[in-house]
Amino acid sequence: MKFPNFCKTSRLNIAVIVALVAAISAGQSHASTSMLSADSATTSVSKLAPKEYQVGSMYVQEYKNPKAKGAPLILIPGLSSGAYVWDDTVKAMQADHDLYVITLAGFDGKPAMPGLKFIKAKESLLELIQTQKINKPVVIGHSLGSALSIWFAQDHSNLIRGVFAVDGLPVLPRSENMTPEQRKATVDNMRGQMGNLSQAVFEQQQVNYMKFMGVIDDKVAESLGKRSATSDRTAYIEYMSEMFGNDMRKDMPKISVPVGMVSPYYAKDMVAINMSEDQKTAYYASLMAGTPKLQMISINEARHFVMIDQPKIFNEKLATFLKSVE
Repeated sequence: MKFPNFCKTSRLNIAVIVALVAAISAGQSHASTSMLSADSATTSVSKLAPKEYQVGSMYVQEYKNPKAKGAPLILIPGLSSGAYVWDDTVKAMQADHDLYVITLAGFDGKPAMPGLKFIKAKESLLELIQTQKINKPVVIGHSLGSALSIWFAQDHSNLIRGVFAVDGLPVLPRSENMTPEQRKATVDNMRGQMGNLSQAVFEQQQVNYMKFMGVIDDKVAESLGKRSATSDRTAYIEYMSEMFGNDMRKDMPKISVPVGMVSPYYAKDMVAINMSEDQKTAYYASLMAGTPKLQMISINEARHFVMIDQPKIFNEKLATFLKSVE
């Protein structure tokens, strides 16, 4: 299948880098189809108070259920997000599963940690599974968390039973043909542009991103963007830089567990590049080439935060995947 031509230039500005983190393409803000209010998008919905603790660079909310019959679930959010993005998922899944809901150090007001961020998160995920004796969990990741889950599975498939990857790939879309030198130059440019932003500008960037790419509902986007802006900007830049520089495609055949890849689709955002839902799903599948047990899952009428735009459908797709691996 021939895919639309996304980008031929090797010099990408920050707006495009943020787009890469989200997925395919920016669009305009449209009328809401979201099922959530702005308040519910950033406040806890679970009635069961979690146990909270820290493992490495992961701040953990643990929801234990002695009656749980399903696999344990580890939920990892994306760049500058916190555990709150999984509120609807927690509500839907906690009756049947033990849940470990993560916030990465530096995000959502959590203190940042020195050193490399992406590899530390991978090491912390291993430490969490081992120290808490989590038996064969399914790792569910969004965006940065999705890429982290895929990377973890390449080395530790023996410790998990599956990965449910939400709009986060082993290489950022539109960067798959870049050379290592081009990646380094882009990262250096990104650091320079992002490093000098004021807090007010950073917050406005986060809000604009949420409105144009994150979610469909403008009020939810405003709330999510402002909360994202509470994250540590240095940690934000470091995570983004490390993820952008990490092309993991060559090791996809090493993953021995099932991988569900969620590809959200919002037609109004795709008009400019003339991309159908089937084409986007096929493009994502091409970036996952070599994954032995890949399941592609398209969810329509959703942007990057598909679990917020379409919580009911998202949870149904997740439940189907879980049944296939348990």
